[in-house]
Order: sequence, then structure tokens, then C-alpha cells
Amino acid sequence: MTNPKELERRFSKIGPAEVRADDDGIKVAGYAAVFGEDADIGGHFIEVIERGAFTDALARGDDVVFLVNHEGLPLARSTSGTLTLKEDDKGLYMETVLAADDPDVQQIVPKMRRGDMTKMSFAFYAQREEWDDTGDIPRRRILSAALGDVSIVTTPAYEGTDIGLRSLDHFRNERQEQKRENFKATQRRLRLKMDLGLRSRRTAD
Repeated sequence: MTNPKELERRFSKIGPAEVRADDDGIKVAGYAAVFGEDADIGGHFIEVIERGAFTDALARGDDVVFLVNHEGLPLARSTSGTLTLKEDDKGLYMETVLAADDPDVQQIVPKMRRGDMTKMSFAFYAQREEWDDTGDIPRRRILSAALGDVSIVTTPAYEGTDIGLRSLDHFRNERQEQKRENFKATQRRLRLKMDLGLRSRRTAD
């Protein structure tokens, strides 16, 4: 299991966020995370976000902020009611209405409309995961994750490779330890059988 304090970032491969103006402000909506799709994390491992990975986070009411490039002041926030997050069959869907008079919003909206900033990303803490190390490249399944933020990003990047690799090393170490324990247990059973056999022969003699 990954240290829950270690934040990882991934981008969504589903198309650009939807941006449109209405009477209430600037509506931004899109998928910050996609379920069931293989993502090549730096050539080190394949990662899949499984359906339901954010169910616990949404039920807990994780404090999730909407950012630009995962940094700066929040443009919206789940705990304030200005950012809506939900899961569907496709992935983690986000929706917010930004204040049109916010200077930070005024800076990014033209860039989003022109297509200069279109990609969505999310930051997460892996809480339950599974590894399969039997193929040519390790495969990681994210079963449950806490949420940090959702972002509009300039250049999508799979950040957090080192964290994932440390988790893989931990998995491998645990597997090796289990193999050692299984070997020791097998040796103990063999010794016990040998002892019982010797005792049986001595009794027969």
C-alpha cells in the first residue's frame, strides 16, 4: 500500500474540458479521471483507475480544489459547494461555475476557449491498490484513492512515477518475504513428518 501522504498526479485522456458562459458565470465541465484505461507511466508500469476508485472519497467529502496546473489559489472547492464531483461509468466528472469577475478566471478562460489550455488532470493519494508483476511490464490497479485536486493543465504529465515505483518495490519485498515464510513453513512441516516417521519406526522396533 502506498503511503497515503504521497500525492500523485495523472491527466485524463478524454477530450478537452467544456467551457461556456451563461448568466451565472463561466461553466467548466469535464472528466478529470477515466476508468478502465491503460496508462503507461513513464515506461515503468501500466496503471488503471478502476471503477469506483473514488466512491469512498466522494462519500467522505474529501476537500477537493479546482486549480490551474495543480497550483495557485483555488478557483472552486468541493467543500464550499462551488465544485461538483461525481462518478459515472466513464470516470470522475467535475463541474463548476467560475465567477466571471474573478481576475484569475479572466486570465485562463480565453486560453481555454482558444484551446491553449484544454486538458484535465487530477491529484490523488492511492489508498488501495493491486500489482501484477507477471507480465513484461508491471501493472498497477488503483482500487481506492483519496482526492487532492482537479486541474486544468497546460502540459499533461504523469507525475508520481517515483511514488508508484516505491509502491511496486514494497509489493515485491512483501512477496519475497511471503515466499520466505512459505518456504520456512514447508521446511517445518517436512521436519515434523520426518520426526513422526522416526518415532513410528522406533515404536515399531
